Amino acid sequence: MVEEMEVKGQRYFKGGQKKGQKRPAQDGIKRRRLDATSVSYFRRVSERLSEGFTEDEEKALFVENVLSEVKGQAVLVSMDMTGSVALERLLSLASPAQVAGVLAELGGETGSEFRDVSCDQCGGHVMESALRQAHRWNEDDSDVTQEDEEHCGMLEAEVKRVCGVVRESLVQFLKDPYGSHVLRTLVQVLSGSLSPDAAAAQTGKKQKKAKAEVLDFEFPVSFWWELKHLSERLMENINVCVTDACASATLQTLLTVCHRKRPLLCRKLIKGIMGYLTALSSAPGVSPLLVFLKDPSCSHLMQTVFSCSQKAVLRDVYRSHLRTQLMPLALHPIANYTIQSLITASARFRVFLKIFDELMEGFEAILAAGHMGVVVLMVESCVYWEEKQNELLQRLLQAFHCSEPASLQVSCLPLFLSLLAYEVYYNTETAEGDALTQRRLSVSYHGSRLVQALAGFKDRSVLMNSLHGFGSADLLTLGTDRSGSHALQKLLTAASDKGRGKILRKLEELYVPLACSSCGSRLLEAVWNSATVSQRQSIAEKLVPSESQLRSDQFARHIWAKFGLTNFMKRRADWQEVQTGESKKRKMFSDILQ
Repeated sequence: MVEEMEVKGQRYFKGGQKKGQKRPAQDGIKRRRLDATSVSYFRRVSERLSEGFTEDEEKALFVENVLSEVKGQAVLVSMDMTGSVALERLLSLASPAQVAGVLAELGGETGSEFRDVSCDQCGGHVMESALRQAHRWNEDDSDVTQEDEEHCGMLEAEVKRVCGVVRESLVQFLKDPYGSHVLRTLVQVLSGSLSPDAAAAQTGKKQKKAKAEVLDFEFPVSFWWELKHLSERLMENINVCVTDACASATLQTLLTVCHRKRPLLCRKLIKGIMGYLTALSSAPGVSPLLVFLKDPSCSHLMQTVFSCSQKAVLRDVYRSHLRTQLMPLALHPIANYTIQSLITASARFRVFLKIFDELMEGFEAILAAGHMGVVVLMVESCVYWEEKQNELLQRLLQAFHCSEPASLQVSCLPLFLSLLAYEVYYNTETAEGDALTQRRLSVSYHGSRLVQALAGFKDRSVLMNSLHGFGSADLLTLGTDRSGSHALQKLLTAASDKGRGKILRKLEELYVPLACSSCGSRLLEAVWNSATVSQRQSIAEKLVPSESQLRSDQFARHIWAKFGLTNFMKRRADWQEVQTGESKKRKMFSDILQ
């Protein structure tokens, strides 16, 4: 049993070492641990940080006192499991000068110790936290004193010292599972762009998914030169970045941030990467790029390359390497993800039409392989190419066996949502003369994505006719399903006022159960935002009689407040005036956007 637990535990070990294999000893630093008293002290520090501070003066004094205890043993604290957690969180509250002081001690006189701390499973997190604080470089330009500039200059100097050490030991940083994370953070800092995870970590709080935005900040000019030199060193070691998973992730980070902040450097990097990959030897008549598209590590790099590439690069890649090869790649268990990235990146360019025509030749085979990501992205991309929409819709109807006769097309929506063929969904293989038995409506994630994409087509009549055939039970199932609610929302908001009104009349008796559902309440709110004043009044009239139920439900009470139903009951004229004003504003902004 113990052996089994050890084997299972290996899967979650960040370094990925096999059983019995130890990490190589770090040069210059022997593994030491804090004494019991110090461990207890830093545990209390973490607890105090979790409580928070009411006054800035109290916080500053606490940080100063703890850092005074850290002074002289920063390396030891950073490489201790308990001490590193406290120090990592403390650095986000420290001043730039204090962060610079900690970095100076971690690097030693020559800075060589940065490597040992960065490649440690605990020390790496402390290094990342310290580097992230560079986002506060001249944070408030309007209130910067000469002393503040000096402190930021100290932090800038330490970051540059870290860059020097990284360039000297780049391969070790690239291949180390902990050091590579420090290197990725360093790349983001030098570009003046922190990822959502990094931004959340520097504040010590988890961000909501909806608000997970990249944090851009001003940075000194010297950081740009450091990023340029680091990029050159990475390209000198492109062979490592292509073959090693950790190193590949670092290069992907560099491409991503440069695509946003340094487009010219990004183009140069992509040119170097593609030049290296396509120059490697392969079988006669076979592009070496095909090998890398199927590789578990390099395929992720190729996805990033496609995502950051411009039209000329995508066109050249297709013409020189991928023409006539897209179908085998789309059916491959790994390469199909790179094809998805290629489809997304080329969606607005004419090269997509070539990609589309080639993939359509084996469209049913892609569906049979279960690679729905390729299919969904083809549909989403066709939103920009109206001339291809009908062709793709007809192929989908044929693939789900509901194309002919035309009367079968009314059943397409449940088939698309469940990703089941007509014979399977309606169980047509029953005894002769028996009535067809319909399955209970089920919604898959990719089925919902497929319907949402189809709702963006110019001609949605097939989908809407199928939706009109839904009964109340199926509409409630669809509206309260985690994936299905998004599909129904897209169909309702994309429909004309007349078409939306027909569906809303069928939903009238379902407003209350929808409002009391986590997914249904979000759907109902989206419908409300796109509804006309008369449609809103109809919704309100159906909700008001269930006031007590709605106001006591954890989801529906927000609907009650959002829709202003109290005003609707007591001050109908005021409610009508507010809704009319909102409707006019929405129409005005819609006209501007169009």
